[in-house]
Amino acid sequence: QVQLVESGGGLVQAGGSLRLSCAASGSIASIYSMGWYRQAPGKERELVATTTPGGRTNYAGSVKDRFTISRDNARNTVYLQMNRLKPEDTGLYYCWLSRVGGDYWGQGTQVTVSS
Repeated sequence: QVQLVESGGGLVQAGGSLRLSCAASGSIASIYSMGWYRQAPGKERELVATTTPGGRTNYAGSVKDRFTISRDNARNTVYLQMNRLKPEDTGLYYCWLSRVGGDYWGQGTQVTVSS
């Protein structure tokens, strides 16, 4: 079993910054991908950013050049630095981990950007 614990969400004005963290624990294989998804009210969950074990990253077009994903393999932690936030970035942000055997999700951390 894998546990994911997110932190760092909150309320921020448009143009501000937030940093999300997600720490993984439990039965974690040495090779896994991690990332972030988000879900706004009334919308489907969408990919925000992911990172492979080798450090390759992938971003949604709407966040590229504003968000940066990074990982600390020693701490089994992934981060999402979010800059120049916009009201449309508001949503519940979920941490995601993928390994052989399945995908795992965190409980979500709320990000609210006021205009």
